[in-house]
Amino acid sequence: MTLPVVVPDPALPSRVTIWEVGPRDGLQNESMVLDTAIKVEFVERLVQAGLGVVEVTSFVRPDRVPQLADAREVMAGIARRDDVRYPVLVPNLRGLESAIDAGVSDIAIFASATESFAQRNLGRGCDAQWEMFEPVTTRARAEGLRVRGYLSMCFGDPWEGVVSAEQVVTAALSLQELGCDAISLGDTIGVATPGQVGDLVRRIASAGVRLDAIGVHFHDTYGQALANTLAALREGVTTVDSSAGGLGGCPYAQAATGNLATEDLVYMLDGLGIEHGVDLAALIDTTHWLEDHLGRPSPSRVVRARTPQKEQ
Repeated sequence: MTLPVVVPDPALPSRVTIWEVGPRDGLQNESMVLDTAIKVEFVERLVQAGLGVVEVTSFVRPDRVPQLADAREVMAGIARRDDVRYPVLVPNLRGLESAIDAGVSDIAIFASATESFAQRNLGRGCDAQWEMFEPVTTRARAEGLRVRGYLSMCFGDPWEGVVSAEQVVTAALSLQELGCDAISLGDTIGVATPGQVGDLVRRIASAGVRLDAIGVHFHDTYGQALANTLAALREGVTTVDSSAGGLGGCPYAQAATGNLATEDLVYMLDGLGIEHGVDLAALIDTTHWLEDHLGRPSPSRVVRARTPQKEQ
């Protein structure tokens, strides 16, 4: 197996937490609905590959995201480890109650930086979304759960165009005020560029959000996901969302393509000498296994480079 040449950069973090979203964000946009047992094995394979955070599923209405309708069964089927976090997405109090019943310790809520996407994804505007999330975060924190806030459309919106940094900062502060322990900045349609990423991270940090609470979530629509990740790391961000095999998209933003592939991220981090704890070979094996179940090859460039015969 070809390994990257390691040249550390002292300006970058020494360790990065990879927030694996494949089982949730990756599978939710697939047309094929996988069996529960396959989803459970997918999660457990990712954990065995060394991922310490694996976002498992979403407790949403089955008619909204039928691919994740078996959230309860998947959570019940996982042999959970004490050293691994298994967050789930919840849209409202009903979803939170189901997640609590499933014994979760981490939840995430999904907010929007733009009015258009808030209306399409949540059925309400930007201001009204905070009213919907407040009882969710209050109850979750009362239960001792960690709460992450996803913030979508941070760099561009298919209906509104370029998103101003000011409105993203305002939304990020609203999530912090709600009690979110962490905030993930999402490039939902993959239009961001490195300079824009660095500028936004600096603005949010200057506004009072701790750097160690900021994560980044890039889609690779224009091939900028890795470059944008590096830009975020240079600003001190240490949590990066990615999806095994580059799976993913957004069912309510058709311009969104796959997430940053975890394999591609790991290869870059290895070359920079940044610790992350993931076994790249085991991760590639997991993606090969999933390819067989999905019936198509992974868009991950590292997976393709390591398996040229699978492309023929």
